[in-house]
Amino acid sequence: MFSRGPDTRMAEFADRHWSSRDGLQLHYRDYPGDPGKAPVLCLPGLTRNARDFEALAAHLAGPRRVLCADLRGRGDSDYARDGASYTPLQYLDDLALLFDAAGLSKVVAIGTSLGGLLTMLLAATGPERLAGAILNDIGPEVDPAGIERIRSYVGQGRSFATWMHAARALEEAQGTNFPAFELSDWLVFAKRSMTVGSNGRIVFDYDMKIAEPLAKADAAAPPDLWPAFAALGGAEKGCPVLVIRGETSDILSPATLAAMVAALPGTQTLSVPGIGHAPTLDEPVSVAAIDALLSRAG
Repeated sequence: MFSRGPDTRMAEFADRHWSSRDGLQLHYRDYPGDPGKAPVLCLPGLTRNARDFEALAAHLAGPRRVLCADLRGRGDSDYARDGASYTPLQYLDDLALLFDAAGLSKVVAIGTSLGGLLTMLLAATGPERLAGAILNDIGPEVDPAGIERIRSYVGQGRSFATWMHAARALEEAQGTNFPAFELSDWLVFAKRSMTVGSNGRIVFDYDMKIAEPLAKADAAAPPDLWPAFAALGGAEKGCPVLVIRGETSDILSPATLAAMVAALPGTQTLSVPGIGHAPTLDEPVSVAAIDALLSRAG
């Protein structure tokens, strides 16, 4: 269930924006913290937004500055004019500009799913920017079954009359990933991932065009992300790595997780019991593991 960690308060943050090269206004939440420590940069999954990290950010803020980004086309960030720009390399370029706008030199990145892929790409293009990395239910290889499940629902544009209807729909669609969730948890899940549309109905809080590049990727060979994962460097190079996996995940397989540890010795792992893709990072075991990694980061 949500908000089960040691700190359930909601911390204050500033809503800030930065500009992309193609003129979009992109949004992030900025929680204040000790300027002497590397900030935490939280990067959400494909259809998600900064609100996913609200409880974790409240727990971490103070000792560290925490930034939670809305990628283009999500949350309070502008939607792109061209759906073809919803690609990892474009997100990576957007994030490079966020580093400049927010005055970041080195961060501890926490990336869920797509956000974890971006964390690996950050390492591949500028490893000096990472003081630590937490990959939430993602690795350099993605289970095809999970990709097909995601393709089955992204971009459908459903809407709901009430938050209760929205919560029930999420429970029906994702109940196997979170079997212990109660109705109150599904309502929190809905309010993190949806918003009230212009017609008063509850809608998913992302641009439906984000599905377009995903559909076109069917015929393309997946990129080799193992070099990007290796670029994280690990604790020996000053970048401790933690990989969190949902016990029943259909995105990050046990075999891939084992190969990640073999490829980057010293990588810490956590399996969150009874959860699929992806852990919410509100779980006490996840919070404890994140705290432990941050104690080793700069």
